[in-house]
Amino acid sequence: MAKNLYEKVFDRHVVSRLSSGQYQVFIGLHLVHEVTSPQAFALLRDRGLKVKFPGRTFATVDHIIPTDIASRQRPLQDSLAEEMLQAIESNTKEHGVAFFGPHSGHQGVVHVIGPELGLTQPGMTIACGDSHTSTHGAFGSLAFGIGTSQVADILATGTMSLGRLKVRRIKVTGKLGAGVYAKDVILAIIRKLGVNGGVGFAYEYAGEAIEAMTMEQRMTLCNMSIEGGARIGYVNPDQVTFDYLKGREFSPKGADWDKAVEYWKSIASDADATFDDEVVIDGASLAPHVTWGITPAQSVAVNESIPAESDFIESERPLIREAYEYMSLEANQPIEGVKVDVVFIGSCTNGRLSDLQEAAKMVQGQTGKVASGVQALVVPGSEEVQKQAEALGLHKIFTDAGFEWREPGCSMCLAMNPDKLKNRQVSASTSNRNFKGRQGSPAGRTLLMSPVMAAAAALTGQVTDARKLFHLENKA
Repeated sequence: MAKNLYEKVFDRHVVSRLSSGQYQVFIGLHLVHEVTSPQAFALLRDRGLKVKFPGRTFATVDHIIPTDIASRQRPLQDSLAEEMLQAIESNTKEHGVAFFGPHSGHQGVVHVIGPELGLTQPGMTIACGDSHTSTHGAFGSLAFGIGTSQVADILATGTMSLGRLKVRRIKVTGKLGAGVYAKDVILAIIRKLGVNGGVGFAYEYAGEAIEAMTMEQRMTLCNMSIEGGARIGYVNPDQVTFDYLKGREFSPKGADWDKAVEYWKSIASDADATFDDEVVIDGASLAPHVTWGITPAQSVAVNESIPAESDFIESERPLIREAYEYMSLEANQPIEGVKVDVVFIGSCTNGRLSDLQEAAKMVQGQTGKVASGVQALVVPGSEEVQKQAEALGLHKIFTDAGFEWREPGCSMCLAMNPDKLKNRQVSASTSNRNFKGRQGSPAGRTLLMSPVMAAAAALTGQVTDARKLFHLENKA
């Protein structure tokens, strides 16, 4: 019987059916960071338990680590951050878990280092105590963001309890236009389906536009599946996937590689697989998107205006009014031209090498610099991204144009470190959430966009159509 990828991979990892109706599912890769792991390790210690599969568990520090090189000196200035760093250092040492700390060459945002090391592979079940674990689904894996108690469960047993999901296939047809990126595609999908549209679903991304994406673009797409309410998102593995993984540190080698590729091919959705729902989006019609409100669903194309309250159903209107008030924006106001104070290029959504390359390419072609009064940060997603970017001279392109080149970390995505908005500042951000207070200030405002759109905002001091500024209209 024909099956989709979700059904194949889920079924192969079921250990048992639980009395609750859920399933005990084996987790092949467990990624750990410093924020959600201390309590989980403490639970193990209290119960006299050890990590069941330390060889399948990998840890890093990303959320709390400062990105300013002077602030990374130990002990960290923030005593709570230092305590978290010490905890993950001691916990991983005690349990024999690999830890990629600062200056290891592999420290970085957990959802950046997993793929770049070859830890993330097709057909896996993956879990991490972080919402955006769905990123790893780009490889054709089932990747779940989990809470602290589930972190403890997996550390102790290598398994977690899960219910079966429905599967919605989202087909993005056609060829994306110049200046339109994976970030724009996922914002358009969430705008169409809503932040709760994916509840109870796994999203399978398909279609010509998805197949044409690089692995790093697919990671951006899957990263924000959770923002649309989906439990996970994935792309079927193909030659693009295999080419990316070949030769990476933890990827299979020699004859094992050939066996792995055969397995990876087998878990892709069958041509006649069925889905619980299907949505089709015309990729060729998409423009760069920018959020204007306080959820990722509240976005518009850069050449559109902020929608009127009357454009929404009655139950959604209180949130729309709340967004107008919080963001100090008005219905029918063009999004282009909205002033920004801070620009952040980075995060697990858009902090990979290709993200920085694309933004740097645009910046290099301009004679101007970062607009007066604007602070612009570029934060590599990992030490490896930083190393490669600097070898290509990207850091010099950015700093020559007035950007700040930082050390790897989560930075201003969620501001659990010194990188924070102040007061009512407006941020043009390549991260994944525009919730109230998300970037460190209770009154700070966030506009989500692609790295190229963020670069355009940095140079002009306002939301700007990057296609016009960088003359991309005829470069598709």
